[in-house]
Amino acid sequence: MPRSIWKGAVSFGLVTIPIRVYGATEAKDISFRQVHAADGGRIRYKRVCEVCGEEVPFAEIAKGYETADGRMAVLEAADFEGLPQAEGRTVDVVQFVEVGEIDPTYVDRTYVLEADGPGTKPYVLLRRALQETGRAAVVKVALRSRESLALIRPVDDVLLMHTMLWPDELRDTGFAAPAEDVKVSDAEVGMARMFIDQLSGEFDPAAFTDHYREELEKVVQAKLEGVELPEGESAGPSQAQVVDLVAALKASVEAARRRREEAAAAAS
Repeated sequence: MPRSIWKGAVSFGLVTIPIRVYGATEAKDISFRQVHAADGGRIRYKRVCEVCGEEVPFAEIAKGYETADGRMAVLEAADFEGLPQAEGRTVDVVQFVEVGEIDPTYVDRTYVLEADGPGTKPYVLLRRALQETGRAAVVKVALRSRESLALIRPVDDVLLMHTMLWPDELRDTGFAAPAEDVKVSDAEVGMARMFIDQLSGEFDPAAFTDHYREELEKVVQAKLEGVELPEGESAGPSQAQVVDLVAALKASVEAARRRREEAAAAAS
């Protein structure tokens, strides 16, 4: 059972869903340490200032922003005061969209949402409503003291939350577009479509494995045979239960309708 990395609540209109958040992925790469080839001793690094040559304690290390022309702006703790900080433990639903509307390029990281305590029933309610409408919830969430845009969607019996990049973090891909004068014939396209049809099928992730990692693990295990073991080694938001979900949802719908009417009136 993984450890939860965050605890909060999804605000679904007037319905509150207490949740626990878990990482949905885990790295399987084999990690290595840098060692001295002669005796296997670990290589340690020191933080040394390139100007004075002195080793710098962690407490004396500041954040520096280097510009393209080489200038360095050193920021202190006081410089970060007054900046907008994302606080709280509430995941606010701001919009519902068709799942296919979201370009996968926006997805940054994926998390699993688990109902916490009395959140089970409203959790199931949101999951089923999203499943039946084919929609996902666009939300704002405070993670690591910064506000993030995220998407909550149902997958099988759980809700997944995908944090997303901001629009200006996506690169303009136009540089990679082929020249406009490149033409392909209908016959070439037809052959390409035939090839696609031959390899088309249902995607089964279990059919694919990391052969490089598997072979590398064998090499590492062979190296470890005969090596002796070293000595000595072998809180969140209120969880008040929503008693009447239907009444809360009706009130949420009415509030949303009023907001739309007020916005339309203001626009006219």
